[in-house]
Amino acid sequence: MRRSSDLSPEQADESAWWHDAVFYQVYVRSFADSNGDGVGDLDGIRSRLGYLELLGVDALWLTPFYTSPMADHGYDVADPRDVDPLFGDLAAFDRLVAEAHEHNMKITVDLVPNHSSDRHEWFQAALLAAPGGPERNRYIFRDGRGFDGSQPPNNWTSIFGGPAWTRVADGQWYLHLFAPEQPDLNWDNPEVSADLARTLRFWLDRGVDGFRIDVAHGMAKPHGLPDMDVRAEQASGVLHDNALDPRFDDDGVHEHHRMIRKVIDSYPGRMAVGEIWVQGDDRFARYVRPDELHLGFNFRLVQAGFEAEQVRAAIEHSLAAVAPTGTPPTWTLSNHDVVRHVTRYGGGALGAQRARAMALVQLALPGVVYLYNGEELGLPNVELPDWALQDPTWVRSGHTDRGRDGCRVPLPWEGSAPPFGFSSGQGSWLPQPDEWAGLTAERQLEDPDSMLSLYRQALELRKSTEGMSGTELEWYGAPPGCFAFRRKGGGLICALNTSGAPVPLPPGEVLLSSGPMDGDQLPPDTAVWLV
Repeated sequence: MRRSSDLSPEQADESAWWHDAVFYQVYVRSFADSNGDGVGDLDGIRSRLGYLELLGVDALWLTPFYTSPMADHGYDVADPRDVDPLFGDLAAFDRLVAEAHEHNMKITVDLVPNHSSDRHEWFQAALLAAPGGPERNRYIFRDGRGFDGSQPPNNWTSIFGGPAWTRVADGQWYLHLFAPEQPDLNWDNPEVSADLARTLRFWLDRGVDGFRIDVAHGMAKPHGLPDMDVRAEQASGVLHDNALDPRFDDDGVHEHHRMIRKVIDSYPGRMAVGEIWVQGDDRFARYVRPDELHLGFNFRLVQAGFEAEQVRAAIEHSLAAVAPTGTPPTWTLSNHDVVRHVTRYGGGALGAQRARAMALVQLALPGVVYLYNGEELGLPNVELPDWALQDPTWVRSGHTDRGRDGCRVPLPWEGSAPPFGFSSGQGSWLPQPDEWAGLTAERQLEDPDSMLSLYRQALELRKSTEGMSGTELEWYGAPPGCFAFRRKGGGLICALNTSGAPVPLPPGEVLLSSGPMDGDQLPPDTAVWLV
């Protein structure tokens, strides 16, 4: 047997741990609070590692825990090489990494290279500097349009609503594709890439196993900063069209990913996955070339409704996007930026039933799976009162877009009333609904028919079933509103019924179903695994 050190980089990458891993996204603020302040933290995560091991995940992705004024709940980073006191300190981080590894789980962390906080020492220096100075060149400052410079340099809008430009005291404007507190960095400045390389090495040296790169299709800006096409979609959560929207997916971004990959490759066994909201399988494929990202989030399953044709199309596009490079596909149904899929699929008992079905579809697919904390409990979005909303989108939109807080409510662990064991304090940073008493992890662990029990069983079977091998799918003929595919090379069959009536099962022995079966019929809103 050859040792990993005897393999070429390409061969070693082919056998890398992440190729079929199940990652679990920890939204740090909302996972577990260790000190009673109502906000989740690093020691809180460490206290729940046993639960995550019992669930059966292979790796964690931690959302930003770096020093931040929290204008965007940590995605506005003031110091990318330290821990915000709200979440702990570097010693707490080191303890978490060490204990996660003892539980045979990898740790990956968020990286935010497109922008910094306006409290970052670089931006504070830029505000004090004269126009054209080296301090300003780390960001994107421009003179305004109009005879007096009082108009923004172009018509770009912020993802959070309103213009993407803010004017400073001396009359210049700076670019922020997100909140004004998140100025975009100037990636044409070599200081910026050198600083990110330093950040990568800082966390790699502390033992992290990889990175999730925020806005991986950002960073590079087109020469001259041309106006957006007025037809461009301007809302968060859409697939950006490079032909209409120059804010993202500029070809220059790939040079930056090659730099990131070069640093990571100097640490064997480490990886990076990118957040990539782009249209076109060909555009997506460019991000996962052998010298760029190891994995890329393809959000087509998030975009698909609970309808067999839509889900099948999303799967086929996702497979086609990575086929030219041989990269594993990456599947996700929810994250901290989108409405939870129980709610997207109709909410209530119907949404939960459909979410159970889609869990089996997702976990039957070849490649990498990302779960969002709480989806294994079947958590829905929460309709929060106006006073509780904290997402910058709520303010930036003039209180017309309620933002993403509804999918970020802290997890219910135990007990019959909020904060459900999330915190030893009286409450949590976002209020939990009383009706979550029936969805706590404690209660679901004791119920063999619960969503949590379904996930645990599916994850165990995903690892132990020979039929799960193979990287390609073979599609069966199926009635309208249904599909069935077989894992080529393995043989496991997954069937989904989104129609309104039972349909005949494909041939095979039922291994696991998302709900009660009806003899040799697959009921509506149900998925099944067969071998």
